[in-house]
This record gives sequence, structure tokens and C-alpha cells, in this order.
Amino acid sequence: MADIPTLEPAADVPLADGGDAAAPRGRRPWLLIAVAAAALVVAAGGGWLWFAHSAAKQKGAGAAEPAPTGPALYVALDPPFVTNFEADQVVRFLQLSVQVMTHDAATVDLIKANDPVIRNDLLLLFSNQKYADIATREGKERLRAAALAAVRKAVAANGGKPERIEALYFTSFVMQ
Repeated sequence: MADIPTLEPAADVPLADGGDAAAPRGRRPWLLIAVAAAALVVAAGGGWLWFAHSAAKQKGAGAAEPAPTGPALYVALDPPFVTNFEADQVVRFLQLSVQVMTHDAATVDLIKANDPVIRNDLLLLFSNQKYADIATREGKERLRAAALAAVRKAVAANGGKPERIEALYFTSFVMQ
């Protein structure tokens, strides 16, 4: 094949794209890499500042409302719960007195205002128990934890803060 002549730009004529014909082409990729690296560093720094600011804002929002302190407040759910359940084909009775502990007066008011809902949920929970399950100390502790969860759920459903209910105690536990 015959050699096809090509035209090279003249060294003294500027190029249309503003580049210099005499400048070596090997420098341009390094310049692009340097600009891209600088942009990446700036973007990473901006992202870090944004996340640090939003984390500080969330931490500040949590600190704005401290947990109530002071004496423990107990709410007795009176009258005692009385329910029947089956144990080996024999009908048995369970009587429980329950008290809820909090340090927040607003939570006490919420518990008292929603007493029928809380009593209903606890009564359904207590009547579903098996004699063999609650005859042991571990079974009673599991029942107490389930009752605490039921009360917290009822408080949350009615606009309260369930984490403010710190404990639930059985002050009387009678099985016949």
C-alpha cells in the first residue's frame, strides 16, 4: 500500500481548541486525573461534614428532652385480675395484683386514662396461660415480661412513650 501523507499542524499556528501544538500529549491524562482526584477529595470532605452535622443534630435532639428523674411512681391496676384457665382437664383460677412503675407523672396519667384498654390486654394475656408454664419462677418472670410488653404497647398506641414504663410488678400471685 502506498503511504498516505498526513498533515501535521504547524508549530507556530494555535489550535482551534486552545491547546498548544508543541505541548506533549502525555500530560493531559495526568491533568484530568489530578482534577478528578481533587473533586473526589472535596466531595468526600463535604459528605463527611454533612454526616457529622446531621449526627450532631440528632444527638442534640435526644439531649433536649432528658428522662424524668425523681422518685418512682407506682400505678396499681385495681381491682386484682381474676381469670380461669385449664390445667390437666381441671379448671383453675389465677388472681394477680399488678403495679406499674415509672418516673414520669404524665405516663401515670396516661396509664390511668387508658386503664380499660390495659386491663383488657392483660386479662387476655393472663387467661391464655398454662398451669405448668407459670408454676415455676422462670414462668412467672416470663409472664411478667410479657405483661410489661403489653402495657408498653397499649401506652404507645395511645400516644405515650413506652420506654417511660420501667417495670411491672406482681404484688400478689395466687393460683388455685
